[in-house]
Amino acid sequence: MQIKIQPMGPYQTNCYIATVEGKDFIIDPGVDATKWVLNNVTNPVAILNTHGHFDHVWSNAEVKERLKLPIYCPKEDSFMLTSDPLGQGTPKSTPDYEIVGDEELNIEGIKIKYRHFPGHTPGCSIIEIGDVWFSGDFLFQQSIGRWDFPSSSAEEMVKSLEKALKIEGDYTIYPGHGLSTTLKAEQRVIPFWIDQVKKSM
Repeated sequence: MQIKIQPMGPYQTNCYIATVEGKDFIIDPGVDATKWVLNNVTNPVAILNTHGHFDHVWSNAEVKERLKLPIYCPKEDSFMLTSDPLGQGTPKSTPDYEIVGDEELNIEGIKIKYRHFPGHTPGCSIIEIGDVWFSGDFLFQQSIGRWDFPSSSAEEMVKSLEKALKIEGDYTIYPGHGLSTTLKAEQRVIPFWIDQVKKSM
């Protein structure tokens, strides 16, 4: 797999193009991502959203229109694409496929797995392709996503962190913001974050 990365917008949200067997998957096209995406794809097949926050989905509609691609988004976060709940002026988009829970997809012969880790948002998920996780705003290098936004849940975040702690094997993690890391590295600090979230409850 080849991975291209470009931080987008004021929050420097990572937009990814993951190329597998010659097929380009556009992950979290954020603010003003369209031009970069158009300049860096050769065979685009899908737009994949990790969750529904505006800085990850801002260019969904424009990229979809320009490239005629389906949008995949966790079902619980679809309302964020269609209603702009944080009032950011996000261009509205409509998911073509709503992912429910942990779901394994086959998109043009490529296995794409969504793993549901709610807390940051109701639908917050990582996208697993091979031994790589695109973790959105669930896990970062030595940190986790905020759990104090509207629609966030500290209780769900604790459950998600406990779930991630039990996953065996290792994955390279490409987060929604910042630098890459590994699951093993983050599992060493997840207990600290579980304690921090519990203290806030």
